[in-house]
Amino acid sequence: MNFPADLKYTTDHEWVRVEGNIATIGVTDHAQGELGDVVYIDVADSVSEVSQGESFGSIEAVKTVADLFAPISGKVIEVNRGLNDAPDTVNKDPYGEGWMVKIEMSNPSELDALMDVDSYTASVGH
Repeated sequence: MNFPADLKYTTDHEWVRVEGNIATIGVTDHAQGELGDVVYIDVADSVSEVSQGESFGSIEAVKTVADLFAPISGKVIEVNRGLNDAPDTVNKDPYGEGWMVKIEMSNPSELDALMDVDSYTASVGH
């Protein structure tokens, strides 16, 4: 499994890549592996602001449906609509083209509550 060291992670298996004040969010390689083949991603068009811990959509796989939770608070500035036509991109490239949303952070200090790669890999038994 792949766990990039430059990302932050949540206990709900989302990852966060920070570039300036923009946080790109997706699900981890571990999560997509546990879910199985991803068949649908739902991020509501009406989601414009999120609070840390709030659900911003769901991911549906052959095995189950799971909520997606915002690791940080802020304004949703972009949704990866390419996943509508190719949800399996999350399985193929979870840290690249499989990203889900980009958020302009309103409280960057919330990142301090997230896990680094060592804490995350320990939490999932790797």
